Amino acid sequence: MINIAILGFGVVGSGVAEVISENSDSLSEKLSGEEICVKYILDKRSFPEHALGNRVTMDFDMILNDPEVIVVVETMGGSHPAYEFSKRALEAGKNVVTSNKEVVANFGTELLSIARENNVNYLFEASVGGGIPIIRPMWQCLAANKIESVTGILNGTTNFILTKMISEGMDFEEALKLAQSLGYAEANPAADIEGIDTCRKICILASLAFGKTVLPENVHCEGISDITLEDMTAAEALGYSIKLLGRAENTDDGIYVITAPFLVGYDNPMAGVNDVYNAITVCGNAVGDIMFYGKGAGKLPTASAVVADIVDIARECKKNIIWSFSKDNPVTDYRSAKTRFFVRTEDPRAKEYFPGCVFCDSENGEYAFITDEDKESRLSERLTGFSVISKIRVL
Repeated sequence: MINIAILGFGVVGSGVAEVISENSDSLSEKLSGEEICVKYILDKRSFPEHALGNRVTMDFDMILNDPEVIVVVETMGGSHPAYEFSKRALEAGKNVVTSNKEVVANFGTELLSIARENNVNYLFEASVGGGIPIIRPMWQCLAANKIESVTGILNGTTNFILTKMISEGMDFEEALKLAQSLGYAEANPAADIEGIDTCRKICILASLAFGKTVLPENVHCEGISDITLEDMTAAEALGYSIKLLGRAENTDDGIYVITAPFLVGYDNPMAGVNDVYNAITVCGNAVGDIMFYGKGAGKLPTASAVVADIVDIARECKKNIIWSFSKDNPVTDYRSAKTRFFVRTEDPRAKEYFPGCVFCDSENGEYAFITDEDKESRLSERLTGFSVISKIRVL
């Protein structure tokens, strides 16, 4: 019997219990007859109508002191007390599985170190991409590669909003309200629309890809709240779609990491990733570009990734990831990276100052164009003095 405890019985936590119950037979087959049993549920609420309602406790020490509990599943959300509970569980010699990207992004290095010291696992497949397998493939299947870059649509809410803006002509506020009415966006959507959620996820992937701790506080982060329908339409006329991307690249100057809206050309498969779907492209020096695609969130897709980590632990597979911590910030200044800008302006001088650039004249006297490639800081200087309506990076 593989006894587990679930911390937090919300959307993901209850989904974990549901996947274990619904797939009990197939899971048992994969574990040579062993069964996964939810022995405890830690939550402030009671669930008298639920089949596992009698497993609920408010006492974390009860879980910590039970030697039969092999895996602690942390699906609480937020940093505290999720971080403290995870740390104590690892120190007590229990494996921890989590979907909590906030904790992994901010405290992953420390928790991985504690896990190694106690010969247990700290696994977090569900923290990025929901049900899309990405952590395990990057760590195992692409181990022979030097990872050169990781780029991803990592937030389904923002991708849904941007999709509705271009496909149905909605403005940002209208698309956001629709996302909230469908349950894709929270009442306070800041973590999604301001890029915070995507930033945490790309930090996890960058740390994994390049072996150094990348903290969200060191990463330039922009959201989509300033993207307009006019931006979307002008970009479309030039052959591009606008997506909120997390991007990390290993450069000679350090690790370039950014979260921001980007124009993505229609020849790039990522441009066709719509609605709540996510996609992640990993570029390895041996394998080239590989793309992972699927639902990046949701109760059962995320729960499926959590349960997969539990199965790995039950099979006694040691999966602990290693990345190093340094007091020196490995993230380079994003303004020193080379990029191109999509620009909207009413200034007719743009054609003179940016010769050879692709222009699109709109009906209302605007000019939309894409600059040549240059360091971001130099491009910004070159645009000084222009009446710039909007400026968006180009992938």
